[in-house]
Amino acid sequence: FFWHFAGNRFLTLLSNMFTDLNLSDMETCYKVFTRAVKERLRITSQRFGFEPEFTARVARMGVRIYEVPISYHGRTYAEGKKIGWGDGIEAIWCILKYNLLER
Repeated sequence: FFWHFAGNRFLTLLSNMFTDLNLSDMETCYKVFTRAVKERLRITSQRFGFEPEFTARVARMGVRIYEVPISYHGRTYAEGKKIGWGDGIEAIWCILKYNLLER
């Protein structure tokens, strides 16, 4: 559990550095936005690339982001958690790709 927590914090920090945002958890998966924003977004990623792509594109659009607290209790591997270190590498690649290569 510790390494997932630390990895998530690192991904959020890296994303915040490139987007100039101050998100507390980029990988939260809870997103609410207006129809106008949805129609302007063109998301191509799936899996763990969705969050970095979404965050980078919304930041470039200049959309104001509000965070609200949520309750979260992470699953253990015994309970069905399937995230591994390779997913973290994919997320890092996507953060770099959508913030540096696709400007």
